[in-house]
Amino acid sequence: MARPVRCVIMRGGTSKAVFLREADLPQDAAERDRMILAIFGSPDRRQIDGLGGADPLTSKLAIIGPPREEEPRAAGTHLTYTFGQVEIEHPEIDWLSLCGNISAAVGAYAVYEGLVVPRSPVTTVRAFNTNLNRVLTIEVPVEGGRPMERGDYVVPGVPGSGARILIDFADTAGAATGRGVLPTGRPVDVLEVPGLGAIDASLVDIGNAHVFVRARDLGLTGTESAARIDADRELRERLERIRGVAAKRMGLIPDAARSREDSPATPILGMVGPPADYTRDLGGGMVRAEETDLVARLMFMQQAHKTYAGTSTVCTGVASRLPGTVVHEAASRPGAHNRVTLRIGHPAGVIETESVVEQRADGEIRVRRATLGRTARRILEGTVFVPEPAAAVG
Repeated sequence: MARPVRCVIMRGGTSKAVFLREADLPQDAAERDRMILAIFGSPDRRQIDGLGGADPLTSKLAIIGPPREEEPRAAGTHLTYTFGQVEIEHPEIDWLSLCGNISAAVGAYAVYEGLVVPRSPVTTVRAFNTNLNRVLTIEVPVEGGRPMERGDYVVPGVPGSGARILIDFADTAGAATGRGVLPTGRPVDVLEVPGLGAIDASLVDIGNAHVFVRARDLGLTGTESAARIDADRELRERLERIRGVAAKRMGLIPDAARSREDSPATPILGMVGPPADYTRDLGGGMVRAEETDLVARLMFMQQAHKTYAGTSTVCTGVASRLPGTVVHEAASRPGAHNRVTLRIGHPAGVIETESVVEQRADGEIRVRRATLGRTARRILEGTVFVPEPAAAVG
């Protein structure tokens, strides 16, 4: 007999996730994962028998639990948040990464669910993220005790506009690798990639672990459409080999050849280039070079990202403040480094992030501010029916 489980579906930025309560899931990790896969309808390319959207950006999960008082880092937080990237065609869930888009929805969810006392005009939600064991500070516009959804803030890749939710990821610096913002201590590493040879890469860790390469080193401009990148199988294979070598160099996996199996979501790979004109993938129209400080394209879950990931936004911003990185180099147009805000040209338009980074004389890097603006909307609240035997509770 199918087991009923309460769920909420929310959009956060350019992603969508199923929200579940920690108390409604089995305590045993294997049983929990089987239940989640059944809820999403994985493994199946269409996820036809579940709530998954058959796309990496809509096959996401947020598990919400009470504050963990025993965890020193969680002091003063309102909730515990675990992010899961649910595989579509494989019976796997990646628990190593964090989604910035869905983190915005977590803030709104906390207000809707009464996990924080609402205060107008802005309610600050402190969420302890278990993926990185760090705290996210989320500022949610509130009116009448409810999150505001209407507003004039536009997120490229999302229809219409909404109220801006601001997330500060500064506390996540160095969390994915445990080795600091620059895990190897260098702004640029030379990676020896099988079948490709040596390639310059900047390995940066904030929000999620990332590897950035110059688009031109791959014969690209950084203005390619997601469809064009996905259609080039040989290019995607080369990019995955780069990502695998970077993952091993950052200490995330022991074997670069197993990057797809052992860590499919992180590090995220970014290809960057100087500002250039290009046509938007979504909605058409031109993005002019003068509207951006750099252009970038991402590989996420072995596919080209249709917009730009939230954690990648803040990581790109921080990397642009670190002299010597390929991101800093791409954003070196006169005046770009004098501003707190970085403008990133991506397939759907332009996204901005604010970054404040201090580099001490002893080489230590401290991130004081790393923000992302997003909108969020509550789409559905209801019951999902989990078929046996996945519904078994441990």
